Amino acid sequence: MKAFVTGGTGFVGANLVRLLLQQGHSVRALVRPSSALDNLQGLDLELVNGNLTDPNLVRSLVGCDALFHVAAHYSLWQRDQSVLYRSNVIGTRNILAAAKQAGIGRTVYTSSVAAIGVDPSGQPASELYQSPVEKLVGAYKQSKYWAEQEAIKTANAGQDIVIVNPSTPIGAWDIKPTPTGEMILRFLQRRMPAYVETGLNFIHVEDVAWGHLLAWEKGISGERYILGNQNLSLKQFLDSLSQLTGLPAPVRSLPAWIPLSVAWIDEKVLTRFGKAPSIPIDGVRMAQHPMYYDATKAIRDLGLPQTPIPTALKDAVNWFVSKGYAKTG
Repeated sequence: MKAFVTGGTGFVGANLVRLLLQQGHSVRALVRPSSALDNLQGLDLELVNGNLTDPNLVRSLVGCDALFHVAAHYSLWQRDQSVLYRSNVIGTRNILAAAKQAGIGRTVYTSSVAAIGVDPSGQPASELYQSPVEKLVGAYKQSKYWAEQEAIKTANAGQDIVIVNPSTPIGAWDIKPTPTGEMILRFLQRRMPAYVETGLNFIHVEDVAWGHLLAWEKGISGERYILGNQNLSLKQFLDSLSQLTGLPAPVRSLPAWIPLSVAWIDEKVLTRFGKAPSIPIDGVRMAQHPMYYDATKAIRDLGLPQTPIPTALKDAVNWFVSKGYAKTG
């Protein structure tokens, strides 16, 4: 296969590119002129400059067999609503149309569990659950919902598109880093004196990459597959980090009103005086409900790997330390 990959410079994309190359496929990656290419250094692939709104996207895609549309703009800041819609929704619409014109055989679209939402019953949500869009917290989650609707609509019109919904990946090449990577770094740097009562579904990022390839091989067009593994409370996650590194885990939990108040002051007040905000309101609002998911469908139908989360944490810590982000001693 010759694969066209968007978002290859990012966390999931860089792991997917490596997997595709390891499995003998060739890769053409779309990169913005302003993108840092550190995650792709030394790899044998073709780079094309551009972005998701370019009128020449069709020309860039011609000659490829598959499209892996991984790219997305991620931000929890309320000020970024228009950017999120333009990048995630309009960008997805554009590249899916270009893929059709270019004769791409199959597309794997990277959505997110953010587009599914949280089941109010407290049970882990499966692909069958869908939160009303107005109940999704924040512009990012809503943009991923509307972008997924573009993929579903296009698949219903006859284009071959499989949707994957990763949960919370952990591992190497988290260059930015992601919010979860930032949490690991804060732990390693002894900057986490307390935690909030919440939970997430975690998965090794290499398993997420495999989920994309398996979706291309085995997935059914128009269906979505949650790429997840283990549901853990944030306290359990931090305790695992403590066992791995020998560093103490925080023992105090914060009531929700404290980080919410700090975030509101940070984002709504201090930004008016030129201070860059550090805690997004929507991020705190999301954390008020555990975000648990059920990946049974992807495990059963695709053969999604389930690497133990301690292994994923070890790989993430080792990568951050090797790249100079933090020390373990």
